Amino acid sequence: MTKMKHLSPIANDVVLRCSQELGLTIDEMVEEFEHRWKPGTEGTYSKKFVEFCNSKVASRVCDQNIPERIKDGSFTRLTFDMMLAWQQPDANDNDSHQEAVGKESEDKRIQATLSPEQDDISLFYSDIMPLLADHEPSVGEDAFVYLASIIPLHGDVINGRYTFETLTAPTGHQLHFPAYDMFVKEILKCMKHLQKQATPKGVELAEDEIILHVEGTMASQRVVRHIKETSWPGRLTLTNYGLYFEAAGIINYEDALKIDLTKDGASSAKPVSTGPWGAPLFDKAIVYESPDFEDGIVLEFPEMTSSTRRDHWLMLVKEINLMHQFLEKNSVQAPSQAWEVHSRTILGIIRLHAAREMLRISPPDPKKFLIFSLFEEAPKGDFVLEGLAEISVKVGATKNPCSASSILRNMNMDQLGNIVKEDGEAKCKEIVKEADHKEEMLASLESAVNQTREEGREIEKAKATTTELEEEGITESVAVLMELMRPLQDALPWFQEVLYWERPSRTLFVLATTILIVYNEWVGKGIAACLIWLVVKMAQNRQKKVHTKKEDEVTVSTESDQTVTESIVSAQYGLIKLHQLMQHVNITIMKLRSIYTSKATKHANIVMASMLALASFFAVVPFKLVIIFGTIYYFVMTSSIGKRMSNDQSNRRMKEWWDSIPIDPVRVLDSSSK
Repeated sequence: MTKMKHLSPIANDVVLRCSQELGLTIDEMVEEFEHRWKPGTEGTYSKKFVEFCNSKVASRVCDQNIPERIKDGSFTRLTFDMMLAWQQPDANDNDSHQEAVGKESEDKRIQATLSPEQDDISLFYSDIMPLLADHEPSVGEDAFVYLASIIPLHGDVINGRYTFETLTAPTGHQLHFPAYDMFVKEILKCMKHLQKQATPKGVELAEDEIILHVEGTMASQRVVRHIKETSWPGRLTLTNYGLYFEAAGIINYEDALKIDLTKDGASSAKPVSTGPWGAPLFDKAIVYESPDFEDGIVLEFPEMTSSTRRDHWLMLVKEINLMHQFLEKNSVQAPSQAWEVHSRTILGIIRLHAAREMLRISPPDPKKFLIFSLFEEAPKGDFVLEGLAEISVKVGATKNPCSASSILRNMNMDQLGNIVKEDGEAKCKEIVKEADHKEEMLASLESAVNQTREEGREIEKAKATTTELEEEGITESVAVLMELMRPLQDALPWFQEVLYWERPSRTLFVLATTILIVYNEWVGKGIAACLIWLVVKMAQNRQKKVHTKKEDEVTVSTESDQTVTESIVSAQYGLIKLHQLMQHVNITIMKLRSIYTSKATKHANIVMASMLALASFFAVVPFKLVIIFGTIYYFVMTSSIGKRMSNDQSNRRMKEWWDSIPIDPVRVLDSSSK
């Protein structure tokens, strides 16, 4: 059949295969497309026609046996070519795209040789991948996300860009067919592996409850539960509703302990350190705290070096918890809507398992595959979750053969049959009209995701500038702090001159200005003037481009004329002074406590009478007059007249009164005295 001249070769090939899949001629597809297409919309005619064909064939593919098509390779070959066709729809796109990709790949390859992370890339990517894919066409990030919007198996439109970034980091951020094929097949393997897992003993799972991860079996690494000073190995199972721990018995597992992850508020999971006899030696455990468990549930994931397993489990638990919080917060109550959100989360976890199998030597960041954990912490991530809530409520209940829930059902991952109950069916009929606005909502969601990524990159760059400072020792940190405080130290002599009348004219000016501002209640205007002055100084610094000058760097010298012995003695003296300061603070608090509890009755009576007198004074005298008189009193007492008027005897009586206040005895308990 004659090919369409305005389409690229790969687009022509995909259109032909789409017509064969659908049992339609290309002319019939063109006629149907032109009947729907509105000229003037975003995108060229060729691209819109390719999108139309892709969406038509996607619905047919999602209705077929996807596992079988993945096994024989037809699913991945077709969907990969769909991405290529969308990426290069026009006949004149091919040469320009290949040139752009070649230059980008070359730049990425140069960067990759300089990246120390490449030492940890798996064998597949470092050795076999270049031989298979150097001269093969590849797809970019936009095409990957586009396919995820119509077939959400390999990725989700919400976090698809993060997933693509992780999968293609070793290959210059271009996805080649061998890697894509391997990833999709790993997803299928993970699904089959989870389907074979046994239900926790003594537990009947809910009809929409699916096992998502299991460890502690003979074929996997150990999981240990700590109860005070005892340890119990066992099997740990994660579902989309909870955690189940089965302690290992002599022959079989004991009945499972359920940790409900649907509860919000009081429950939380966080990392914790464990060790023999309760000693916190190894940071490889999580503790789940909940009102249902008095001491919390402590689960350890032993491994030789890092705490990767613990972090992986912690992130999965957090994801399930956040998913249920999302459903409750946004009132997603219809069964079909809630199950669509569950399905997105389940597929995200399965993709994470598949990526970990592909990148065993350098496990990927779990957050890149988990929607709620990612956008819970990402800047402006709440906007993305709001967009997801809108799509879940307005579009999530519509019947779509390529929705996340339909994909799971086709992959035989849900054993519940038809999730949509009768009330869900009625809800579907009401909401199906909203599906027309799906493209607009997806565009809005894509904009929020892009904004989140841009701000995330800016934050990462800003954090990179603080890395060196965070890695410094105590001595360097103190030196940097003293250098940063130097402007205040330079301003201190000016304040001393004002306060101690070293320059009477300046002191009188400050005193008169303070009294005038307070008396006329111009405090707000005074603050406004200070802020305007600060803005002017900042504008001057920007005009002078101070931040680009080398003089703007903070230069700190840690050299010292002291010998090693003198440095040790100085450090010891500093610790002694710090200890004395802590003792004085403790004594002061205990004396105030004695006055408050009337242990020192005489002193408490004096304090109570003084506070009543002050209360009466503040109730009668305007507060601005109190500030004015207090300011005048302070300046007078620091002048030569005030120094002659000062009475050391009154200060001595006050010190004697303070020293005579008794305190309650302090009893320190150690473990042996309990």
